Amino acid sequence: MKTRHSRLTIALSALAFVFSTAHARSQDYPTQLVKLVVPSAPGSTTDTLARLMADQFSRKWGKPVVVENIAGGGMNVGTERVARAAPDGHTLLVAPPGPLTLHQLLYRDLSYNPTQFTRITVLAKISNVLVTRKDFPASSLKELIAHAKENPGKLTYASQGPGSTAHLSASQFEVRTGTKMVHVPYRGAVPALNDIVAGHVDLFFDTLTTAIPLYRAGKVKLLAVAAPTRAPAIPEIPTVSESGLPGFRSITWFGMAAPPGTPNALAARLNREAIEILTSKEISDRLRDLSLEVGATDVPETNKFYAEELVLWSKVIKEANIQPQ
Repeated sequence: MKTRHSRLTIALSALAFVFSTAHARSQDYPTQLVKLVVPSAPGSTTDTLARLMADQFSRKWGKPVVVENIAGGGMNVGTERVARAAPDGHTLLVAPPGPLTLHQLLYRDLSYNPTQFTRITVLAKISNVLVTRKDFPASSLKELIAHAKENPGKLTYASQGPGSTAHLSASQFEVRTGTKMVHVPYRGAVPALNDIVAGHVDLFFDTLTTAIPLYRAGKVKLLAVAAPTRAPAIPEIPTVSESGLPGFRSITWFGMAAPPGTPNALAARLNREAIEILTSKEISDRLRDLSLEVGATDVPETNKFYAEELVLWSKVIKEANIQPQ
């Protein structure tokens, strides 16, 4: 009996030591340069948001925090880098939905599991808008649908890669309208938009943040907002729902995650401090200027949101018969 009691005492002591060590590490953090990895090219909404967070974290911690753009592989190259990083909080991922939820359904030989990342928070959300080249022969969603039906397989749409919100939104559009277009993947939103402006590709479901400046400069057309309600920044642009596809929904969100195995105490600290930054007046005002809605979700809310998004887009992937690559 004494032996069993002694073993239990030793086990509990060891467990207490592990928790106390993890807690101590979270208090000492960060001890070196922190990298926020964005798995796409510079200039996107994801990149802009990551740079805001890097600046604020650096101020808060008194340690350098930098953004590292690692594009390629449909955002998988940079994401894999974070998945293999030490779970000590010095390498974090800032990404749109695909790498954090959906890529397990879209790639056969994925070297990481999106569900195993330590989820920190949803940083922000934003409505998508249907962008076309300036000289596109349709000026409304109704005209676009008619043109697509008259020219099956001839219209092109851009995306940041397979499984990106832009790709899945266009696939949802094809299913709902009975049309067929050609997917042209890019290594980020900026090169995709550059080709929209140059007239090399027809359309793109882009975020309001990067689309509105081009629209106001007269370089692109905006046909419809893909959220349930019109965007205050461009009230003249109707929603997809009111333009003939009721219930159509496409938003982009941006999450922050840490490598698998990150201690709970450190994850809790990162969540708490990210929320403090996102809800500060300086940053919430800045996000509003970018047409972004503040996320700032706690860990349970974050996990619930990820699960709901996985259900929504899994349905689109199935209905559009998108096969794993």
